Amino acid sequence: MALKLGAYTACLHDRTLTEALDILKENGLTSVEVNTGGFIPSPHCPVDLLLSSATAREEYLATFADRGMELTGLNCNGNPLNPLPGVGPKHADDLRRAIRLAGLLGVKHVVTMSGTPGSDPDARYPSWVVNPWDGVYMDVLDYQWGVAVGFWQEIDALARENDVRVAVEMHPHNLVFSPVTLKRLVDAGGLTNVGAEMDPSHLMWQGMDVIACVKWLGPLVFHAAAKDATLCPGADIRGVLDTSFTRVPADAPGKVPTGYGFWCNAWPENPAWKFVAVGLGNGVPFWTEFLRALADIDPDMAVNIEHEDAAYSQTEGLALAAKNLHSAAAAV
Repeated sequence: MALKLGAYTACLHDRTLTEALDILKENGLTSVEVNTGGFIPSPHCPVDLLLSSATAREEYLATFADRGMELTGLNCNGNPLNPLPGVGPKHADDLRRAIRLAGLLGVKHVVTMSGTPGSDPDARYPSWVVNPWDGVYMDVLDYQWGVAVGFWQEIDALARENDVRVAVEMHPHNLVFSPVTLKRLVDAGGLTNVGAEMDPSHLMWQGMDVIACVKWLGPLVFHAAAKDATLCPGADIRGVLDTSFTRVPADAPGKVPTGYGFWCNAWPENPAWKFVAVGLGNGVPFWTEFLRALADIDPDMAVNIEHEDAAYSQTEGLALAAKNLHSAAAAV
């Protein structure tokens, strides 16, 4: 099994980089993905320092190599097309910087999201169209795709210049949230260095066949996440497109920023779906099939655990996910 199994260290944001790497190593993981901007801070990657100093870059990469580990991805998830002046421009700049840094570090993949523009040139907020049965929404989509294609052609050129591939997470609330929309972006822009980050969890709760998605995209799958999801009883009355989230109080500890003055909201008590540790939503046989499908595309692909199961602590959830992922890999 040649796939590189690892983890995205955002779940260990309160640990130092070396502490986080030691936890991954304890769980038999050798691939590492770190955050470099966008929605959340980057405690495990001093972007400014690394962009400015070759010595710092050498020392940074040695931190991984000394543990027998490889930095396989820089993560810069955000909304670079957001019309809010405190969000979109910053996320777009973070992405450009991440691509340049990846090139300097020799890291081949930057993970991000496509973003979502506003509905028109004067819009203040992003607008996600999911069911354009009314003709007016086709006008919105025409405008949004025009904005997105132009932006992503620029990003594609920058990635090509830096010998980097940008892997887009197909994430709801983004213009690209499915294999079909991913391929539309690539084809419309004539993109060569933009493809998919195959995070199956968001495809799962949307009702897609994940293995079919992997096979349909084929070589457009650049990079992967190991993240599981399950439907909950709340889906009976909510469906999967549920808006009954609530605001997090301003003084709540551990609030997650999404932009200047904006934060992640609280899930409903009886959700339609939720993220779970790898193997708890879909068993090891599914993950074996998932890894096999990825290996058929690229036997050296990185598959990094993204732990967001609130029922488990940071280390417990990561350990459970690693155990199940290793079991799946052993069966490939």
